[in-house]
Amino acid sequence: MPYAKNGKWKAQVRKYGKRKEKTFKTKKEALAWESKMHQSESEWEEKTNTTCLIDWAEAYLNYCLGEFVKKTYKEKQSAFKRFFKSVDPYLDVANLTRGIALKHLTDQKEDRSGYASNKDRKNLLAGWNWGMEFMEPRLPLENPFAVPKRREDRSPRYIPPVEDFWKAFGITKGQDRVMLMTFLYTACRRGEAFRLKWDDVDFEKNRIRLWTRKRESGSLEPDWLPMIKELRMELIKWKMVCPVKSEYVFVCLEKKHFCVEFYGGPFKHRQHFMKKLCKKANVKPFGFHSIRHLTASILYFKGVSQSAIQDILRHKNPTTTNRYLKTFGPKNARKALETLSTCYNDSEVRIDDVPIDIFGQ
Repeated sequence: MPYAKNGKWKAQVRKYGKRKEKTFKTKKEALAWESKMHQSESEWEEKTNTTCLIDWAEAYLNYCLGEFVKKTYKEKQSAFKRFFKSVDPYLDVANLTRGIALKHLTDQKEDRSGYASNKDRKNLLAGWNWGMEFMEPRLPLENPFAVPKRREDRSPRYIPPVEDFWKAFGITKGQDRVMLMTFLYTACRRGEAFRLKWDDVDFEKNRIRLWTRKRESGSLEPDWLPMIKELRMELIKWKMVCPVKSEYVFVCLEKKHFCVEFYGGPFKHRQHFMKKLCKKANVKPFGFHSIRHLTASILYFKGVSQSAIQDILRHKNPTTTNRYLKTFGPKNARKALETLSTCYNDSEVRIDDVPIDIFGQ
């Protein structure tokens, strides 16, 4: 499709892995030339069976469109858009080297962050692996994105103190109150809570079913969790008083102009809800996913086994659970260090005996 540039119309056609382009004064002329080039064979005498990068990107993204959720697809699409800002999309796939890929990812680290660069690396690496197996002709077997990850300087996730959660909880009512209890007592993810339907709440057997996409296939899979009596009571009350008859447990009840069209439907984001709630409760802001980490931390410091915490968090791999628990500090080391307090209590050292320099004065 022709596009305007500097007051003229630029036409371009891609065929047999090649690209031709030409500039015209009018869009009509550009369209006519593109049509002619598409139909002509003589203009493309040196036919090749090669694949250019844009062919690979389009094929992979078309595959992803039907296999992944919208968020994942957008993430992969954005990775390709950034890649083609620094690398010619019509470059033959055989000419893409590790050096070119590494330079692009290094630039991403400098412009954005090491974490962002590694996320692009993951998506481009997966795309090339897919092309090596499923494209025709297949991509070269040496994956150019198999380069070392960039260094990441990531801050640990903020996990609110238990008292801050209850302060925020204390000023909620109705649906918001039940929702926060659901997050705390099931350690669910945001999407899992928003997808929750009344069919997933088994009052008879005191259990609740959460549907997750956090699996390798990307498809929805169910997990049943026990439902404690406090949560059961609140859910029963909410089902009785909810002003909207819906199959979903949590629905939009706002009638403001910017969300009235979503009234009665399930939530998608609730982006500013927790920020406003924390401000009102006068506590440091935390999000829905932080409550999941809070649940894990409470269980951890109560002495619950890692395998039980893994079951509650519904991690398929224990390594994932271990990463969660590492952020709380090693429990055995904590217990060992706390034994030192007895040494302090038994000693005769008084605060007056400590050199004043130790306090930086």
